[in-house]
Amino acid sequence: MTPQKAEIGMIGLGVMGRNLLLNMADHGFAVAGYDRDPEKVSVLAQEGSGKEIVAEKNLATFLKRLKSPRSVMLLVPAGKAVDAVIEELLPRLDEGDLIIDGGNSWFGDTERRYRDLSEKGFQFIGMGVSGGEEGARRGPSMMPGGSRDAWPRVRMLFEEVAASADGEPCIAWLGPGSAGHYVKMVHNGIEYGLMELIAESYDLMKRGLGFDNRRLQEVYRQWNRGVLNGFLVEITAEIFGQLDDHTGQDRVDVILDAARQKGTGMWTAQNAMSLQVPVPVIDMAVMMRDLSACKAEREMNARDLGTPAERYADDPEDLVAPLENALFAAMILTYAQGMALLHKASAERKYGLNLAEVAKIWRGGCIIRAALLDDLWEAYRSRPGLAHLLFDREMARKVLDQEQDLRRVVSTAVALGIPAPGLMAALAYFDGYRSAWLPANLIQAQRDYFGAHTYERIDLEGKFHSEWKRS
Repeated sequence: MTPQKAEIGMIGLGVMGRNLLLNMADHGFAVAGYDRDPEKVSVLAQEGSGKEIVAEKNLATFLKRLKSPRSVMLLVPAGKAVDAVIEELLPRLDEGDLIIDGGNSWFGDTERRYRDLSEKGFQFIGMGVSGGEEGARRGPSMMPGGSRDAWPRVRMLFEEVAASADGEPCIAWLGPGSAGHYVKMVHNGIEYGLMELIAESYDLMKRGLGFDNRRLQEVYRQWNRGVLNGFLVEITAEIFGQLDDHTGQDRVDVILDAARQKGTGMWTAQNAMSLQVPVPVIDMAVMMRDLSACKAEREMNARDLGTPAERYADDPEDLVAPLENALFAAMILTYAQGMALLHKASAERKYGLNLAEVAKIWRGGCIIRAALLDDLWEAYRSRPGLAHLLFDREMARKVLDQEQDLRRVVSTAVALGIPAPGLMAALAYFDGYRSAWLPANLIQAQRDYFGAHTYERIDLEGKFHSEWKRS
């Protein structure tokens, strides 16, 4: 079927763009797709046969298919490709037309595009989309921000195709400018942290407890039925049950132990540092991906220095429940760090974020969806303006209840020589954040000693400098 006028057009018919268009068509919307690659256009035409979808390989013809004022969504690689597509589009668009960037763009680029396009009379929405291929096809979580006046034009369409939780769409208008892509960046930073924590639990059970993949699958399945219920734990259980097509071995065992990254976790860590918001679990997750990439160096050091990993001496089954509790506490603290960053950034960048809405739309469709997000939603809904998740007594109690198990697991990892920096950082963060005194007075004194940087006092206001005497 060839619709006369489409509600929205998609530029970029890769896996995400194509599946999101099919999702829209399934919900009764007439849509159009464009890509320079004729093969991708052909795939959309085949998969969209019988639906209100038109696939075009000519940009001008594609734009003629759209209702006026036109809404054009981009799902192309972040960075220069987005700017190139926008530059090609602008001479062909009219004032008031809307461009939606649905890629993983850096929020700074989104802010620039929002400002530049607004000055030229166009509307712009930067929208984070989470859920991967399956999410795009069946319902993602989406995080839009930008031109507020443009949102009503596409709100119904996106609410229809979004994932839902408790009957409510997992999408909400987040704020002006780059608000949507900023929230998506922090979502991905939390994702990095959670994945690192799960990987550390795997390492502890594999090398420390000696569990084979069948037992690991049982453990993660069991955990997914409890407090750790969530997408990442669910797929972890599935991974351990998959066989490799080439060798017949367990697939996870033939995958190289060197993880890649596309930058969003690093962006989160860097921006948190610039805002002076500690996010140590996310920092450690980025660092461990970098360390994992040092494969040749790690193998050389394993030969020359020895690998310290040892086997747990007691009954390995005795550590499974404490490890589950430790992972739960560390995950809460990872979400807390991400939400604290959003709170600070919202004030600094004047986003006006509603953190209850953020937690709400993360409950379905996205990669970090988990049962725990219902608790976050309730915490921020009952206390609007909550600066930190640990200021909610119920959430703090959940961590306190698992504190001793987190300490036990971290101590065990240290004793066995198994690296667990995410779990360790979570515990150090918890201890530091509730410590009324920290040794930063010594750091102030050192800075003043060697650089005359001054220091603050506990008894007087102002900045002070001393002439420090060497003994």
